[in-house]
Amino acid sequence: HTVVAVCLYIVCRKQKTSHMLIDFAEVLQTDVYELGSVFLKFCKLLHIRLDPIDPSLYIHRFASMLEFHDKTQQVASTALRIVARMNRDWMITGRRPAGICGAGLLIAAKMHHFKRTETQIAQVVRICDSTLRKRLNEFDETDASGMTVEKFNALFKSGSNCDFVDSYEAKREQDRWLWTTQCAPPHPQG
Repeated sequence: HTVVAVCLYIVCRKQKTSHMLIDFAEVLQTDVYELGSVFLKFCKLLHIRLDPIDPSLYIHRFASMLEFHDKTQQVASTALRIVARMNRDWMITGRRPAGICGAGLLIAAKMHHFKRTETQIAQVVRICDSTLRKRLNEFDETDASGMTVEKFNALFKSGSNCDFVDSYEAKREQDRWLWTTQCAPPHPQG
C-alpha cells in the first residue's frame, strides 16, 4: 500500500493538485515520516525530479475549511496575494508549504476582520503552532507587514509590483492593520 500511495502522491505533485503527503498517511493510517522516507527513496531510485511545491495550491482548500462562509473567496484571494508577497520576500524558499499557507491565511483572516486563532489555523493546515509563529515572525520582518490593508490591496489592484512602503503612512495608527499587535505571537518573558 505504501508504494501505491507514494506513486499516487508523485502523480499529484506532477499534476499540481492540492493533495498532501499527510493525506495519504491518514488514509493508510501510517506515519507521515515513514511515508516520506519511502517517497524520497522512490524518487532517488527512479531519478524522479519534482518541482518545489507551490503553497498557493493549498490556499483554497484550507480557506474552505476555515468557515469564512460567503467571504471564503475574498479571504483566499488575499491569502494568495500574501503568499505571492512572501515569495517576493524570499520567505517561501526552504519552507514547507503548509506553514506559508497558514501564515497567509491567518493574516488574510485578520485583514477581513475574522477572528481565527493560531491554533485553529495550525489545526487546519496540519502544522504545529510554533511553526506558524515562526512564519508570522518572518513575515513581521518584511516591509509588507507595515503596510496598511488599503496600500497592500492597491499594489495588486494597480498591477504594481512595487516594494516601496511609505513609512509615514505605515506608521499612522488609524490606517494600519496592526500586524504586530493583533497577529504576532506574544514575546516570551525573559
